[in-house]
Amino acid sequence: MPLMGPRFGRPGLLGLAARTAVVAGTATAVSGAMTGRRQRQAQAQAEQEQYQQAQQQAQIDAAAQEAAARYAAAPPAAAASAPAIDLVGEIQKLAALRDAGALTDAEFAAAKAKLLG
Repeated sequence: MPLMGPRFGRPGLLGLAARTAVVAGTATAVSGAMTGRRQRQAQAQAEQEQYQQAQQQAQIDAAAQEAAARYAAAPPAAAASAPAIDLVGEIQKLAALRDAGALTDAEFAAAKAKLLG
């Protein structure tokens, strides 16, 4: 009869179950850590994209405000130059009205003086 000492060779059913539990537990822990890492990376990337979009929007807003300020300042300058009248054309129109009999010589002279004056 052989002596019952420590066993060598393949592990028993209990040892195999324990080893499987350890391997499965380790795999679960590693998988959970990898999933958590991926989630943190995805969150960081989303935050970075949000930050970049906010920066772009701020640049667009600043450009729009600058353009609005320039536009608001531009019309008075344009309005000041708008009353430029074609004097020769206006005098020719008055002369045509005088020649057609719609204006007298006195009315023509007064309107011409008003344009020139």
